[in-house]
Amino acid sequence: MKIINLYLLLFLALLSISCTNQPNKPDEDTTSESIESERPVIPYQQDTILREAEIFFGSTAQGMADVLNQAFLDNGLPDAYIKGEEASGSIGIGVKFGHGDLFLSDGTTNKVFWRGPTLGFDVGGNAAKVFILIYNLSSVDSLFTGRFGGVEGSLYYVGGFGLNYNQRNDIKLAPVRFGLGWRQGINIGYIQLSKENSLMPF
Repeated sequence: MKIINLYLLLFLALLSISCTNQPNKPDEDTTSESIESERPVIPYQQDTILREAEIFFGSTAQGMADVLNQAFLDNGLPDAYIKGEEASGSIGIGVKFGHGDLFLSDGTTNKVFWRGPTLGFDVGGNAAKVFILIYNLSSVDSLFTGRFGGVEGSLYYVGGFGLNYNQRNDIKLAPVRFGLGWRQGINIGYIQLSKENSLMPF
């Protein structure tokens, strides 16, 4: 009797696997979308980035062009960018939170949030506009799978605009910040991006 039950269970398992592997329309569509999402990302043109940054910051200050040109010199043309706002507070050790919109060259946009701890040498808070250049982006989802650590010695500062780099594997973020109370200490730490807002900085 036990042997019969064992054979019956094996038969039902094989039947279940067979039914699961049958092709259907939704699976084909999902595969197509997956392949489509993995197509190469087209980089932005330099003039487009400079124009969008100028509109976003509402300024033609030379410092903005200088820090962006430094990013182009270091990394080439970005695959995507984020326009957003960021707030932070610190008593030596602090936190930062930000939100904005991700733009791809094919016209796709996504809402994004970021957060992370900071380490500085000051006390207080600040609010800043942030324009983040994104390099080596294979897919949008790859932005949300880990933390982007600060690159040591990457701080570049001209005329009130600050540029530094955060990196995870091949993906590099180049945040350009400008705003009231902007401080260099904010650049020591990491950034974690997400599709939804969170009050947990770590």
